[in-house]
Amino acid sequence: MKNNKITGRLLSAPYLLWETVFILIPLGMVFYFGLTDKTGAFTLENVLAMMSAEHAKALWLSVGLSLVSTLICFLLAYPLAMILAHMNVNQHSFIVLIFILPMWMNFLLRTLAWQTLLEKNGVINYILESLHMPSLNIINTPAAIILGMVYNFLPFMVLPIYNSLVKIDPNVVNAARDLGANELQTFIKITFPLTIPGVISGVTMVFVPALTTFVISKLLGGSKILLIGNVIEEEFTQAGNWHLGSGLSIVLMIFIIFNMVISAVFDKNGEGNML
Repeated sequence: MKNNKITGRLLSAPYLLWETVFILIPLGMVFYFGLTDKTGAFTLENVLAMMSAEHAKALWLSVGLSLVSTLICFLLAYPLAMILAHMNVNQHSFIVLIFILPMWMNFLLRTLAWQTLLEKNGVINYILESLHMPSLNIINTPAAIILGMVYNFLPFMVLPIYNSLVKIDPNVVNAARDLGANELQTFIKITFPLTIPGVISGVTMVFVPALTTFVISKLLGGSKILLIGNVIEEEFTQAGNWHLGSGLSIVLMIFIIFNMVISAVFDKNGEGNML
């Protein structure tokens, strides 16, 4: 028994080292800078700075766009996940692979591709002009940012829902139909409740990165639209104010933790995990 414990500790050592170096130490630095001023004295000014008009506007705009993007992802992902789940085994494995293939491409490159497509002299407007149709002017608008979020994060909504759907016992659905339930009643009372863990997991995996992103809003929103991620990124890279940037990051972490707690409550057994 002792040998097993020693072996387990030795095997876990690399993971503990990784967790310490890449998670605990960076988090510790964020909290240190966020809760101190330039002299090293304790202060809450960096955290309370989120209440200023400029920062609060950026935060609530980020929350709003993230919620809209998450809702659109859900409306698109659930029907697609149901289609994939009803295909036979030989087919859907290949189709799922094709669907997640874009995720293997660099995130920045995917966003740059949309910038090229949407800009005023981009590919889409060139095609529209060739067809003598009105040009599409959504670059540097909230609509472009939402489009970028939906495109980049949609697979993170599809896969957990799909994973929950394929775990549903067909006999449960058949029993509901044998008892007289129609398709809509079966979906409302059987299918959807059983996939709630996957939905919550998908919402978390879309909402969190959408809330914290700064690349999408920087490339597709330009300098006209600043989300809270852009504000924090500028504090670190341009203003060099690590204390304020860390303080704002702490507030953002509270939103993320709250979202993850909700996910844990509804998905206690991890049924909505991605494949």
